Amino acid sequence: MTSYLVLFLAGFAGSFHCVGMCGGFACALGRHPHGPGTTVARHLLYNSGRLSSYCFLGALAGALGQVICTSGDLAVTSSLDGSINLAQRILAIVAGLLMIVIALQFFGLLRGLHRVTAGIGGSLIAATLRKVLHAPGSAAPLAFGVFNGFLPCPLVYAFLAQATSTAGALSGFLTMVAFGLGTFPAMLMMGGIGGALGPLARRRGVWLAGSFILLLGLMTLGRGVLPVSLLHGDHLI
Repeated sequence: MTSYLVLFLAGFAGSFHCVGMCGGFACALGRHPHGPGTTVARHLLYNSGRLSSYCFLGALAGALGQVICTSGDLAVTSSLDGSINLAQRILAIVAGLLMIVIALQFFGLLRGLHRVTAGIGGSLIAATLRKVLHAPGSAAPLAFGVFNGFLPCPLVYAFLAQATSTAGALSGFLTMVAFGLGTFPAMLMMGGIGGALGPLARRRGVWLAGSFILLLGLMTLGRGVLPVSLLHGDHLI
């Protein structure tokens, strides 16, 4: 349970990055002329759509991790500890290293890699988002959020790496639930009051998000490298 609380807090810290990357979409959804109740409902649908995409990707990533850990020559017991097989350790090491790389991007390093990862498929999805935004009907905000959830984003990549390392569809799903719920407050705030957060607050939030991701990355990496006895039997993932 503690691990999901940490993931929620990491998502909350990372939501300042969401404000910079996706806050414009929430602002574009805007306030509805039919009143504040309709506006709140539209933004709840939008954010629920984002969350559903994150959950789908998390379950998929966790299932992929499970397949890797239960099939092939890697599904053998590690000599470091009998409770974790070799595939789980390799998966934890890869996921941990990926999260550390993404955290460094949040600190302003590896900018070239950031441009590559952020640009994969982004133009096509952004064009689709613009069309959905202007579509009539109450389902449009939900669809808008679903498509938004598939936008290339280093923050989402980091938590998907964490979901993969859990080696289970349910645990991967819950990982992204915790992360996604953490992003709700900032995105709802953006829908209500627009760009109230100044550049300095956003920049500090991005550094805070990077710190959380770096911590999670190091703990995930440690799960792959260290014997479980040194981790006091407390699994982060």
